Amino acid sequence: MRRYSSRQNLQTLTEINITPLLDLAFVLLIIFMITTPLIENSIELVVPTSSTAKKSVDPSEVLTISIDKNDVMKLNAEIVTPTDLEARLATLHAANPATAVVVRPDRDLAVQKFVSVMDILQRIGITKVGVMTHPEQPVPTNP
Repeated sequence: MRRYSSRQNLQTLTEINITPLLDLAFVLLIIFMITTPLIENSIELVVPTSSTAKKSVDPSEVLTISIDKNDVMKLNAEIVTPTDLEARLATLHAANPATAVVVRPDRDLAVQKFVSVMDILQRIGITKVGVMTHPEQPVPTNP
């Protein structure tokens, strides 16, 4: 005769609960989806510092590229097209490889227009590039 006890037999868990694993996989997928476009579209800019400069640049030798909000480009106050800009900068850079350029974009200019000018400078090989900005004016508070 068989004896029955009130004690139940211990059973092992034969299935793994994969819900936490799926949650982790989806969180990692979202993180990678957000960060990947930022990594792929980054532009390497060499920011000039004063500690590595051997001599100061003569302001008369610096070329200024101005871009207003209406997409009008000027090279030292002379209106140029993007193709003319690239040709003129290439000849100036060939004559003087130490050519320095300052880009003055308008505040309301589309970023793509600024990036296209930076692409022109990179194709030519000009490495001394600066971006002209103005300090933000503090907002006056009324007492």
